[in-house]
Amino acid sequence: MKNKFIKSTLILIIGGMFTKILGMIIKIVMTRLLGTEGIGIYMLIIPTFTLFIALAQFGLPIAISKLVSEDKRNNKNLVFSIIPISLIINLIIMLFLLFSSNYIANNLLHEPRCYDALICIGLVLPFISISSILRGYFFGKQKMIPHVISNITEDFVRLIILIIGIPIFLTRGINFAIAFVILSNVISELTSILVLFFFLPKNFKITKRDLKPNKTNIKETLSISVPTTGSRLIGSIGYFFEPIILTSVLLRVGYSNNYIVNEYGILSGYVMPLLTLPSFFTLAISQALIPIVSNSFSNNKYSYTKNKIKQGIFFSLIIGIPVTIFFITNPSLPLKIIYNTKEGINYIKIMAPIFLLHYIQSPISSSLQAMGFAKISMKGTFYGMLFRTLILFIASSLKIGMWGLVFATSINIIFVTFYDGYNVYKILKKRI
Repeated sequence: MKNKFIKSTLILIIGGMFTKILGMIIKIVMTRLLGTEGIGIYMLIIPTFTLFIALAQFGLPIAISKLVSEDKRNNKNLVFSIIPISLIINLIIMLFLLFSSNYIANNLLHEPRCYDALICIGLVLPFISISSILRGYFFGKQKMIPHVISNITEDFVRLIILIIGIPIFLTRGINFAIAFVILSNVISELTSILVLFFFLPKNFKITKRDLKPNKTNIKETLSISVPTTGSRLIGSIGYFFEPIILTSVLLRVGYSNNYIVNEYGILSGYVMPLLTLPSFFTLAISQALIPIVSNSFSNNKYSYTKNKIKQGIFFSLIIGIPVTIFFITNPSLPLKIIYNTKEGINYIKIMAPIFLLHYIQSPISSSLQAMGFAKISMKGTFYGMLFRTLILFIASSLKIGMWGLVFATSINIIFVTFYDGYNVYKILKKRI
């Protein structure tokens, strides 16, 4: 199992490097084709997109990964029992977006040009959900190569689509170009699903018994997915309200809409992607940890579980520390190379040390969920979101521009990391 963990982590890290490079190229293409204004509008939509992805997935991929890793049930039936539920959830969200997008764009985001993209989100969600469920199955089987190949293929296809499509749709208006960027996920996610099917075993057969929904499987999956999605949903709701609160408060205290769109675009479009760059390493570590920790904890191997979690945190710090030092000492270099700009240098210098905690937050939170304590993780996320929202509202009222968002984000990272870390320590201490 030790070898599996290291092997899985290495595969995910190597694959993550390729997908992150492709992701950066996609971001560069979007930034240079859409411009600062276009990226600003796109970043206003992303929190809403993230919120509805969390709702659409409903925590099902993590739940399936955990249950498949235990290898105590018919895994094919488990997946086919959950897919109809996922599609029903997605249908409800699509109908909601159809009737609420106009209100969200005009009254919450205060940007009418977001409307078309918000409508497109509903069309994308079912493809993201099915793709995520299939990935959860392969993660549970500790087969990481299908996930890696599907991600690389997905990003490569999306890059080609964006290069061809954005200039065409820009001729019709920036709102159509941004809607196209959202809609491009349909083709890329469909490509990912087809790749995942390709990696199914040659002797893979589906029987009527596999297709018949199993109430026990559904109940067990939902018992894990509900608190898991609660945790993601809470974070996504906070993220959803971020541009709404920020825009409303800053407009009220005298900032122009142009300033808000441009500065929010710099912080969310340039600074945050750079600071979260090492996250593909920590995400790989977290994804590899889930089946290992779930299996060992369910079999009462608590010392082994503790060692794996410590190993995950250690690997995250090995990656995070040098990156943090680089961002503090040379913030202009990555900005210039990737985005051809020097906007956001001061934000990076202040936030880089805080993000060192963010790099270890993912393996810690994933370990809580893998051990069956997703509710504790949900509480930490909820408290962190409350603090973040309250601080964002108060700090933005002090006429300090985007620094209110910087401060609120930093406090949230510090609190959630220490809260989850303390609870992992307390849970394992009782059992060892």
